Amino acid sequence: MIKKIKYLRLNLGNPKPVDLDHMKLSDSFSGALRTFAYFMASGSQYTLKGIDYLSLYGNEPGAIEQAFAIYANVIELDDAGRVLNAKYAEKRATDYLRAYCDPSFKVDPPFEDWEVVLHKPPPLKDQA
Repeated sequence: MIKKIKYLRLNLGNPKPVDLDHMKLSDSFSGALRTFAYFMASGSQYTLKGIDYLSLYGNEPGAIEQAFAIYANVIELDDAGRVLNAKYAEKRATDYLRAYCDPSFKVDPPFEDWEVVLHKPPPLKDQA
């Protein structure tokens, strides 16, 4: 779940606070993403044991991008914003990298289109 929070922001050249409504991802999701990113970047992701995937960072960033896209597409949150399937999202993401690095590995079940879609990036400039 995405929670709505209010921020007070000072505009440059306008000393009055501006009340803005923003959406914010849950602490549960933030923690799940942070943990996945740490184990991926540290080389200690248990689902990739025996796979030399660290060399993809910097050399083949599209493979890492795709893994994180799969993670984000697969992860699910309940109405309170609690992550329901972090380990499954990790497995789907790392299965992609395993297959990328080892062509003999078959992803089961095969990826569905919605799992591997690369959504549009954010604008080059922040809107707020």
